[in-house]
Amino acid sequence: VYSNLKIVLSHLLKYRYQPERTSNSWRSTLVEHRQRLHSLFRESPSLKRYAEEIFEESYRDAIALAAAETGLSKAIFPEKSPFSMQETLDLEYLP
Repeated sequence: VYSNLKIVLSHLLKYRYQPERTSNSWRSTLVEHRQRLHSLFRESPSLKRYAEEIFEESYRDAIALAAAETGLSKAIFPEKSPFSMQETLDLEYLP
């Protein structure tokens, strides 16, 4: 759950802060990891509650990942997630 959330959140950050560099690969990664999360929640509904508990931790780590992948400073990204859990899990949502 943690890893999938972190990857989705880092890609949402990349979309928001480097929109000129978006690619089909980024979209594919978002769909893949969102589908994995939905599957996990279907198999074990209690994992959704766990995801909510670790959401901010996953976001903080997503900042480091997004910064490393984009070359942007970590200071550019907000301290708190600008994305809700619902947006993060929404298969169609893009910032």
